[in-house]
Amino acid sequence: MTRQWFYSSEKARKRHEVNEGLVVEFVRQERQVNPRAGTKKVLFAIRSELKRAGISIGINRFGNLLKKNNLLVKKRKKYQCRTTKQDPSLIPSPNLVKDLKIDSPNQAICSDITYVYTKEGFVYLSLMMDMFAKDIVGYDVRDDLTTEGPLAALKMASKKLGPEAKPIAHSDRGCQYASHMYRDLLDSLGWRSSMTEELHCYENGMAERLNGILKSEYYLDSQFNTKEEARQAIKNAIWTYNHRRLHEKLNYRTPSEFRKAFSGAA
Repeated sequence: MTRQWFYSSEKARKRHEVNEGLVVEFVRQERQVNPRAGTKKVLFAIRSELKRAGISIGINRFGNLLKKNNLLVKKRKKYQCRTTKQDPSLIPSPNLVKDLKIDSPNQAICSDITYVYTKEGFVYLSLMMDMFAKDIVGYDVRDDLTTEGPLAALKMASKKLGPEAKPIAHSDRGCQYASHMYRDLLDSLGWRSSMTEELHCYENGMAERLNGILKSEYYLDSQFNTKEEARQAIKNAIWTYNHRRLHEKLNYRTPSEFRKAFSGAA
């Protein structure tokens, strides 16, 4: 080993260690906002910081670095609660999104109800998401599974989208969405009701996927101490999802960025 080779290799090794340290620090900062984002999305999220620091790293090396520093996402305990209850006396609407080509925001909105567990009991989260822009446009949290939750979420969504928006409102066959109150409100807004045909999860897959993201990536699958604590966590999770979570199908943009860009282009 020559003296020149020894010192050059030592310098490269130290630079490599410094680079890895910076990458880990960038990841820790991103994890504070998106604590359970996948490896690829974290790499995309910190790419501007990496570029400014003059660091280039591939996905495989990046994944190994996260594993070495115990920064990979860990599986969490799941709590079970049934939220869909069908009332045979209520006639379901046809599935209007089954073969629909969705190519713009405000064309179709999917809805669902999920639960969040606390030591004081369950709270129930009603969600409405744009099926094209992927942003959460309406939500409500309450202690029961009455129709009031979906009604409040629908009112929030209609206010956000504006009176000119007349989307299809898709959901499962739950009695809340099939109720006369809910469908009367849809009619008054000029929205059309759409429901799954056979209670299959895949017919409302986008809403089911949204529930999974909020629980797996933003800790809504945790057991909270109080219902108020859960409500605050839900509020924070929805804001982060809309404004900070990158979506592969949106070309690694957040839903809010995508909607703004689409509106600007239109």
